[in-house]
Amino acid sequence: MSQIELWPASDGPALCAGVDEVGRGPLVGAVVAAAVILDPRKPINGLTDSKKLSARRRDVLAAEIRDRAIAWSIAEASAAEVDQLNILHASMLAMRRAVGTLSPAAESVLVDGNRCPDGLSCPARAIVGGDASEPAIGAASILAKVHRDAQMDTLHTFHPDYGFDRHRGYPTAQHLDALQRLGPLAEHRRSFRPVRDLVQGQRNVKP
Repeated sequence: MSQIELWPASDGPALCAGVDEVGRGPLVGAVVAAAVILDPRKPINGLTDSKKLSARRRDVLAAEIRDRAIAWSIAEASAAEVDQLNILHASMLAMRRAVGTLSPAAESVLVDGNRCPDGLSCPARAIVGGDASEPAIGAASILAKVHRDAQMDTLHTFHPDYGFDRHRGYPTAQHLDALQRLGPLAEHRRSFRPVRDLVQGQRNVKP
């Protein structure tokens, strides 16, 4: 897995994609990544780390990004892939998938964090805190967050007793209590300790 890759000795290619992922910490569901190539001719105000924005503001910005960006893509690695690969490698896989499905393709990539995915077809640079400092990465974080929250809302409609519409799958007291009372769902990540302990101890797995 690559660390920080340096740009070529030029000003850099024009089609630069920002990349970010959402969903490393939750106990349930996929890890979701997005890649966005912004159009400098169609600026979008307020792009930043999705965690700093209200849900309403994220929804508004996500619609603007989808409408104004040169290209955008959302991809994921499933809960089963998280269990198979571990969360770090699954996150890298989701980001690689997002970059790989951009059309037009990116000529360079800015990745939030301190690692770049392997296997990209263009130069990449990792930026710690990039979702707050690089508009394209902020845009990617917004798309990924809105997409994953929608997945949790859908899961909530089928399993309302777990409270996914509130905690989004993170290990809050409410979520842990639901796990103890109801057992894990098929969508829960078996490799994450609270779920693993229940599966091993109780074998109380819901369909």
